Amino acid sequence: MKKTLTTVLLFTIIGLVIGYLLFGKIAGEYVSLGTFFKPASNELVSFGKKLMGISEIRKNIFISGGVGALVGFIYNAVKK
Repeated sequence: MKKTLTTVLLFTIIGLVIGYLLFGKIAGEYVSLGTFFKPASNELVSFGKKLMGISEIRKNIFISGGVGALVGFIYNAVKK
């Protein structure tokens, strides 16, 4: 069980990194990780994040992490 959890966690992290590399760019520049994880300090910042599409990028990165977790689980099941 511990090995399964470790494998799934590792593949989740790999999925998140790949998702960031694929979807984390706006206008050719990578968005800082703090922008993704820090909540908006006020309504103006929240509006700016919405205009830049940060929520859509964040969703795509988390989906990539979920796919990574699923791949890790399947990999571990097939490996046994």
